[in-house]
This record gives sequence, structure tokens and C-alpha cells, in this order.
Amino acid sequence: MTDRLFPSLPADPQLLDLFRLFPDSVPPLLDYHDRLLRDASPLTVGDREMIAAYVSGLNSCNFCQGAHTIAAGVYGIEETVLAALMECVDTAPVDDRLKPILAYVKKLTQTPARITPADAERVYAGGWSERALFDAISVCALFNMMNRIVMGAGIESDPRLRSAPEIQARRRRMGSPGPDPHQAEPSYGKLAQWLEPNTPE
Repeated sequence: MTDRLFPSLPADPQLLDLFRLFPDSVPPLLDYHDRLLRDASPLTVGDREMIAAYVSGLNSCNFCQGAHTIAAGVYGIEETVLAALMECVDTAPVDDRLKPILAYVKKLTQTPARITPADAERVYAGGWSERALFDAISVCALFNMMNRIVMGAGIESDPRLRSAPEIQARRRRMGSPGPDPHQAEPSYGKLAQWLEPNTPE
């Protein structure tokens, strides 16, 4: 018997370990991450990473919440902001325009069948376009899926609790802000280079 959901994974598995075990669908999945989180959008790259971390927190997915809190930090979102969001969106120190979007993704995560036109209207009343709402929905949907892949495979450890060099390496892998906060160079697709076992990260 083993205490791991996937006996082929090492103790304290990381997402890369799972991707190396089942690599076939990983490159298009990573490309989709770049499309949603790095391509041009009405939402900033930081906003989208914040949504990823927030949705993951709602799902109690320690790995994804930690990983995307780190990524959001690279793009200007302080960890204290994410912590405040988990307490209450209404009082969190984020732009008031973002609060209807965050309320929307919270409801979509927790009670998706209860989404109504009124929820969308609050987003539009904040000055957002349909594209902005669709991008927020897409990031929300991606991380509801990723949370279930991660948790279903027994990946539990929070990357924020790893060593300082490992955290810095993760930050570097997330790229860096460019002149336009609404887009950045792709970074997730580059992770595919580590799919071969024993490739140094």
C-alpha cells in the first residue's frame, strides 16, 4: 500500500512530476495557459493571475493558490491583497471595478447554476466589455479544471513554503512585466522543456 494517489509519483509530488508522467496533453494545455494569462486582454496580466490564485483559494487548492499568488506577485499583485480577497471581496484593497468580476468568478466557482444576467450586468456597469467578462470566465474555468487535476492527483504542497531559491526560480519562470500591463511574453509554454525526466529545472 502507498499513501500516494498515484504510486508512480514521488513523495510530495509537484505538478511537473505529474506532467512528466502523462506528457501527451501537456504542451497544448500550457499553450492555453499562455493564451489566457499572457495574451492581450482588457484585464491586466496581474488581474488574471490574481483570479487564478483567488479561484484556487476558493477551491482550497494549496498548490495552485500558492503558485499563482507567486505569479501574481511578479505582475504587481501583493500577497496581502490575495489574503484579503479570501476574507472578503468587498473590503479587499483592489480596484472597485474588479470587484464585480471577482464576485462573478466566485459565484461561478461555488454555485455556477445560479449565475444570472444581473451578475453580468454588474460587471458591465463597472465599465467592462464582454471580452473582459469572457476572459475572466475562461481563467476561472481553467483553474477550476487545474485545481481538480492537481487535487485529484494528490499534489498538495504550497510552493510558497519551499526554499527561497526554489521560489525565486518559480518567479523567473513566470516571466516579467513588459511596457503594457495587459500582455506579456509567453511563459507557461516554456515549461514543456522540462517534461523529460531528470531535466534540471
